[in-house]
Amino acid sequence: MHTSSIPPSRRPRRTALLGAALLGPALLGLAGCADPGTAAAGQADGASPSAAAASGFNLTPEQNRFTSDVSGEAQALLPDEISADGKLTVAVNPFAAPLAVYASDNTTPIGNEVDIAYALADSLGLEADVVPVAWADWPLGVESGKYEAVISNVTVTEERKQKFDFASYRNDLLGFYAKADSAVSEITEAGDVAGLRVIVGSGTNQEKILLEWDAQNQENGLQPVEFQYYDDDSASSLALQSGRADVTFGPNATGAYKAKTDGETKLVGTVEGGWPAKANIAVTTRKGNGFAVAAQAGLNHLIDNGTYARILDRWGLAAEAIEESELNPPGLGS
Repeated sequence: MHTSSIPPSRRPRRTALLGAALLGPALLGLAGCADPGTAAAGQADGASPSAAAASGFNLTPEQNRFTSDVSGEAQALLPDEISADGKLTVAVNPFAAPLAVYASDNTTPIGNEVDIAYALADSLGLEADVVPVAWADWPLGVESGKYEAVISNVTVTEERKQKFDFASYRNDLLGFYAKADSAVSEITEAGDVAGLRVIVGSGTNQEKILLEWDAQNQENGLQPVEFQYYDDDSASSLALQSGRADVTFGPNATGAYKAKTDGETKLVGTVEGGWPAKANIAVTTRKGNGFAVAAQAGLNHLIDNGTYARILDRWGLAAEAIEESELNPPGLGS
């Protein structure tokens, strides 16, 4: 939904701060399969999140990753073209902690997606070959067979299912974050945002959801939301901490990372990334080559043996865990 579709009397109050149309990297959405690099939590003015010490997270090249035993079932499902060289080549986009980011050496990819790639390779009896790529490059790389999979916060959509196969491994959640000592304690439905000053990314899926909620509220006689837009993460953080804004609304993964690293914010609510529909993050493979079936079995093995839960917990993403990997689950846009 765009503002122009809402009658003038129902349009939300907007505060255009530091360039509403030019939203900076830290606030653009991961939800709806956006480039992970556009939501690098803790990334202010282009600085790498790995450049600063992050409380509670190991950002060094020495990761001591969780390993897994081999699943005979999953290994038996591997296509010959994948198993032939004994390697699993996985593309990642290392620009958004805690999903994937460069370690303190500015060379080694680390993060949740990287750990998932290594553990999945373990479960399939393969050696992981993790390749950093630009977000725009992975589709052609997977289609051509250059990369056997991409694990980079890719949301399943019906349009993408025409070209790729998927094995889900995480729920796509959006999060509302408030100042740590804020009186705002819980946001679970549209009415909870009435009258609040909300920092949100322009043109993102979370803005679309917030517009819909705000329209519902105004139709019910509730106070409108004040939409706030900022150019970078440092500016939005200052607005929240100074009391000029009440909450931020964006990807939960990056919001959770920032809350844990700086201790200045708290989670007050989550929303499905495809609200009202569930959004699935998935291992993405070339359509029809058979690898997605093996990936699904490998992921379910990681879920069963506990490796999956340990990885997500390590990166603060336990809230986004799934109970079972699905093959080509319903996608957004269905």
